[in-house]
Amino acid sequence: MKILGVSGIHGAEAFKRDRWPGLEQREYRMAQGYDSAAALVIDGEFVAGVAEERISRRKHTGDFPVGAIDACLRTAGVEPAELDKVVHGFDYGPYQAVYGLDPASAALYREVLARDAFVRQVRRALPDIEAQRVGHVDHHLAHAASAYYTSGWDQCLVVVMDGMGEAHGATVYRAQDGRLEVVYRVGASDSIGILYSLITFQLGFDFNSDEYKVMGLAPYGDPDTYREFFEREVKLRPDGGWEIALLKRNQTRDERENHLGARRYLDRQLIEPRVADAEITSRHQDVAAALQACLDRAVLHLCGHFGALLGMGRLALAGGVALNTTANARLIEAGVFEEIYVQPAAADDGSALGAALQAAALAGEVVNRRSPTPFYGPSPDPRSLQAALDAFADRIEVSPLGSLEAACETAAALIAQGEVISWYRGRIEFGPRALGHRSILADPSRHEMRDRVNALVKMREAFRPFAPAVSLEQADRWFEVAPGTELPYMNVNVNVRPEHREALPATTHVDGSSRLQTVAGSDNSAFRLLLGAVGQRTGREIVLNTSFNVRGQPIVNTPAEAIETFLGTGIEALFLENTLVRKR
Repeated sequence: MKILGVSGIHGAEAFKRDRWPGLEQREYRMAQGYDSAAALVIDGEFVAGVAEERISRRKHTGDFPVGAIDACLRTAGVEPAELDKVVHGFDYGPYQAVYGLDPASAALYREVLARDAFVRQVRRALPDIEAQRVGHVDHHLAHAASAYYTSGWDQCLVVVMDGMGEAHGATVYRAQDGRLEVVYRVGASDSIGILYSLITFQLGFDFNSDEYKVMGLAPYGDPDTYREFFEREVKLRPDGGWEIALLKRNQTRDERENHLGARRYLDRQLIEPRVADAEITSRHQDVAAALQACLDRAVLHLCGHFGALLGMGRLALAGGVALNTTANARLIEAGVFEEIYVQPAAADDGSALGAALQAAALAGEVVNRRSPTPFYGPSPDPRSLQAALDAFADRIEVSPLGSLEAACETAAALIAQGEVISWYRGRIEFGPRALGHRSILADPSRHEMRDRVNALVKMREAFRPFAPAVSLEQADRWFEVAPGTELPYMNVNVNVRPEHREALPATTHVDGSSRLQTVAGSDNSAFRLLLGAVGQRTGREIVLNTSFNVRGQPIVNTPAEAIETFLGTGIEALFLENTLVRKR
């Protein structure tokens, strides 16, 4: 079977803008259905997937993923009429009666959330697909399927945590013999993901978007300053869940829509709202630290409780909260699980994959295999590469290098000399991390490099850390991991060995940690070859690795986008496949 999974909710933000005009721009992010994507599963195997933002260039868009669908089908050589099923990673049908309780919610259901609304979008984009071939999967089940069926495990605990699915903020599953069984659910009114997003908003960042910035800010603060507040507001239950009192302060429809009751309470009891781009003070740092400690505590409580209750030694995670690399590290450090797997596209783009995999599982043909480094997006063809070089010919100098080996040797020499380069090749990553196909790279041993890349290249906040990419063979030499530890998705923090922290200042955070990516030749061969070349020159098979984009821009997709971004930043060299590009 050929099954196409789709995520995102088309029209959700537009509906909110129409019904609640005059809000602050950031408040329109308080909606469902961002990060739309498409994923194609053929005969039970994941073959192609990409987020719509990479195609449309609208960051975090929830629009129906027309461009992503086209990219997946072209990548796999599949015609739309060949699709057996198109499956949405949301299913609001069981909640229709709840949405009918007030006129605004009823209109939202009818115009945006209902099956008929989704079928119209499918038929508009894929006229050959009849309504009978369109299906739906519960949102948390889609997340769970994305984790279980890419884990390579027959049996494990699966935990999904995010802002909310249709009605829940967390769901625990027993995964066994190819089936997912719900064990426990936390309602959206107690969502730890919503709480984290609300504090993110209170700290002057974007709801449903900038939570990772708060995670990066947290190590600068003292969690004890506000620990009592969070322990009072987030009560851990003996059954493994939690209750979040402040979220119950949203009583009316308007309050629930924009979390007004909870925000007023935070204004009075925690910290007044920070204006976006205003100075970040020690109070903001302390709130971030206490919030992160609260999340760590809640995640360990839920996962640890059900791991012990069900006797599960393996844990698979998905949902937006699973992208919190600090909480993941605390789980690993606690030692309550023998193995932990975090699905690399854990946020809502990954629910497109999960919807397709769940449909394949129901058809009895899913292939449960551990996800490789997720290079599942489109790749450039030689014509588009040459067209991009020709289009910018008056602004660039081009040097064909002839081979991957020559490109790696040249790139390694420039990195060792202190240059910041961009590395573009092959299929784009599926998920939020650039893992060696759309990356900006630099030498992590230079003290000025973090500030330099933040200011002149990424154009973002100075407090934000960068991740190291290291060869699998050398990871335990530089970082506190066991030999052979594989962390290929950049989704867990580890400690840099104390004796090496001064040698890696650009990728060592203030608390001594790094968001590590290990690189193996088996599934990331070109990047592994580059790290080997760097090691020959520096003695360290490590580079600073950050995504090839600037603030507010999705990761580059096409060669033309790569050149345009390169020209607009302080990046000094661009490697387009095996071609070196310099600025005139």
